[in-house]
Amino acid sequence: MNNVPKVKLGIVAVSRDCFPIELSRKRRRNVVKACRAKKIPIVEIATIIENEKDALKALDELGKTNVNALVIYLGNFGPEGPTTILAQKFDGPVMYAAAAEESGDNLINGRGDAYCGLLNASYNTGLRKLRPYIPEYPVGEPSEVADMIAGFIPAARIMLGLKKLKIFSFGPRPQDFLACNAPIKSLYDIGVEIMENSELDLYDIFLKAKGDPAIKAVARNMAKELAAGNTYPDLLVKLAQYEVALVKFMENNLGASEYGIFANKCWPAYESYFGFVPCYVNSRLATRGIPVSCEVDIYGALSEYMATCATELPATLLDINNTVPYDLVKANKKAVRTYKANDLFMGFHCGNTSSACLIGGGLKYQLIMHRLMEADKEPNITRGTLEGRIKAGKITIFRLQSTADTTLRSYIAEGEVLDIDPKSFGGIGVFAVKEMGRFYRHVLIEKRFPHHTAVAFGHAGKALFAAVRMLGVEDIGFNRPADMLYETENPF
Repeated sequence: MNNVPKVKLGIVAVSRDCFPIELSRKRRRNVVKACRAKKIPIVEIATIIENEKDALKALDELGKTNVNALVIYLGNFGPEGPTTILAQKFDGPVMYAAAAEESGDNLINGRGDAYCGLLNASYNTGLRKLRPYIPEYPVGEPSEVADMIAGFIPAARIMLGLKKLKIFSFGPRPQDFLACNAPIKSLYDIGVEIMENSELDLYDIFLKAKGDPAIKAVARNMAKELAAGNTYPDLLVKLAQYEVALVKFMENNLGASEYGIFANKCWPAYESYFGFVPCYVNSRLATRGIPVSCEVDIYGALSEYMATCATELPATLLDINNTVPYDLVKANKKAVRTYKANDLFMGFHCGNTSSACLIGGGLKYQLIMHRLMEADKEPNITRGTLEGRIKAGKITIFRLQSTADTTLRSYIAEGEVLDIDPKSFGGIGVFAVKEMGRFYRHVLIEKRFPHHTAVAFGHAGKALFAAVRMLGVEDIGFNRPADMLYETENPF
């Protein structure tokens, strides 16, 4: 995925000058050795920071080695000022970790007191208004610290992606989709660029792409991808023209950014002018790490991109759409296992999910739009969805959203897609999230989240939660277990 950053880790040890510097050096080397044993690439920075000049020297080393994500390691108590100056001046995500004591036989000259030192570093971090990644158990032996570093990588990848991200939007939201409101100030607050365009701009770039020599190759690639699902071969050239237009627009307009995603108008006027629905193209770009959200859902696209960065897999945007009928639950007891009926819901969208995430994906027409636009006619302008059953497996539903008054909120819940035939249309699957019914009521409804959710195909809650916290978001909902009440939940 060229649209997702590559993390290059570096590790810098710090040492308080009244502690043996060799303690930090030896412990840093042991962490690097543990990382290599676990196949975690990391650049070992030679400079150990005892004072502010050392911090500047380490920054120079980090720049020369192109490190973009930093582990600051307290091999002993550490100097809180220089430690946090390094974190402040480093231009990338930062993680703190500290050394546990190694042996009860060496607690005089060999005691580092990093457990205590990390408290001072955290206080100074607050004074500088920094938000580093701090593991749940941030003090450990080398092997444990290596595992902490592995957990930092996906969160760092999200932060690096957002730092150089531009969202391209085309058109206003459709009528009755005010729920997908997108105050752009919050995007600037977290360092994300946005370029807003009209539907006419979208139509213009589509028309100007006609005859581009790349179109034939893209259409052939589409036919190969669809294989037996290529039910409308006559449509592929138009779809390829649209894909070429979007990709070229992104390449020509990234400007100071490195990564781009889209939030595009896709109905109802769209079909009359373009002559198709854009869902299949959206699915293909998602496969490349370029989410294209439906209905100009800017924060939906942002959430998809964060999910993509977390997993390095295509993400999708689905409606939290409908309940699972009791007779379908009963008929699939083996697949449902111990989930309750209200733990289940169907995730659905017209056809924007990557073919890599579907069973039997094929090019279809959008049934709901067909009712509206082509009643009593053969499908024509409503063709172009990629429909199929979403593969069974682990998922995370996630959204980062700005309220109308520009406060950022988020939710995260891990679950799975069950091996059940949804017996319906679109890109659709039966999703299971423990205590989903309560989560739906006391997070999604109570906090007024829109109906769209980003879906990561894997359990990515840990990385997404860490990244959202690093962005400064305080209100993060999750699916609480049965014995843990929500603030708004009736205890009776």
